[in-house]
Amino acid sequence: MTAPNPIPDDDALDLVMRLMAIPGRSGSEGRVMQTIVDTLVEAGTPAEAITFDSANQRSAFRTAEGMPGESGNLIVQLPGRGAGRDLPRRMLSSHADTVPICVGCKPERRGDLVVSTDPKTGLGGDDRAGCAVVLATALALLQSEADHPPLTLLWTVQEEVGLHGARNVEVEKLGGPALAFNFDGGSPAKLTVGATGGWRAKITITGLASHAGNAPERGVSAVAIASLAVADLVRGGWHGLVEKPEGRGACNVGVIHSGAATNVVADEATLLVEARSHDPAFREQIVQAIHQSFDSAIAAVTSADGDHGSVEIDGRVDYESFRLPDDSPPVAVASAALGAEGLTPRIAVTNGGIDANWLNHHGVPTVTLGCGQRNIHMAGEELDVAEFLQAIRIAWRLATVAG
Repeated sequence: MTAPNPIPDDDALDLVMRLMAIPGRSGSEGRVMQTIVDTLVEAGTPAEAITFDSANQRSAFRTAEGMPGESGNLIVQLPGRGAGRDLPRRMLSSHADTVPICVGCKPERRGDLVVSTDPKTGLGGDDRAGCAVVLATALALLQSEADHPPLTLLWTVQEEVGLHGARNVEVEKLGGPALAFNFDGGSPAKLTVGATGGWRAKITITGLASHAGNAPERGVSAVAIASLAVADLVRGGWHGLVEKPEGRGACNVGVIHSGAATNVVADEATLLVEARSHDPAFREQIVQAIHQSFDSAIAAVTSADGDHGSVEIDGRVDYESFRLPDDSPPVAVASAALGAEGLTPRIAVTNGGIDANWLNHHGVPTVTLGCGQRNIHMAGEELDVAEFLQAIRIAWRLATVAG
């Protein structure tokens, strides 16, 4: 049976709209985190229960000014209460950053939706709605006497630019949760129990400059090398959707920068490339195909003097794939909570990266649930009010013994 929200609907909506209105792109989450902390302290959270880690200092991400992000991950630990005191610790999480199009958002409720009244901005429901779900649950616990297991609440940074907050979380500060629930997405009935793994690389091609009119044959064109390599990937079925007898994945050359003038043979090109697959071994096959295509292109482009270019591929795994069994504790507990809300769980696996990739890698079994987000990363982004409020009820069930 559907339960009433643990905090009044109007209070929950006020909370999410306050959070969405705060500018906080990746690396600039400081004001968002301070608002969450101030709200928790005002509600009675002990100061010693609130801490930040140093994920921003250890992250590879840097702001446009070359500085680390403003904030690390925000972590709150609450002791168990009543009948839940001796149960295994649980964790609720969300990410605090938004994409740049959401800066300047002016949220407003219009009927069943919340939208941005500035038509040029997104709403930031991804993932301020998740932040509000976790915060509303904490406030409800502080204002009630409900029994609950030991809880960790986690708000991460820099999710949108490569999951850097979750990647660099100080795991020991989480308190050893046995299962976790991440709020980030659309329908609350959708349980994302697996995600692909992603490899990304910067590829630098060095050629040889020459005058494109007087002596083009004496140059080694970095543009030609890049073009041949990408064409080889396409011809071989290693670009775009990759389907081979050995597996399935994706590869994309997303960015190419090269050259300064038409009368100069370009001596350098930089490409940004990614490969994805749920199977780490097959993803490595895609990576090897990328290496082979660029090596072959280097060999194919030669100047009249016998000169060749060179290539450097600087790549790494951004996040590893995972797949929770359908009967694993977080999936079973989340499914039960959805059933109690009258929902039929939809088990899903995503081809994108989410914080749960790294949380599972760190040994915290994590399932991701939606919280009403629609049309994310777009100016037409919306938040479904009913689904957002339903996500709060589900979070309450996941956080308490009664759930």
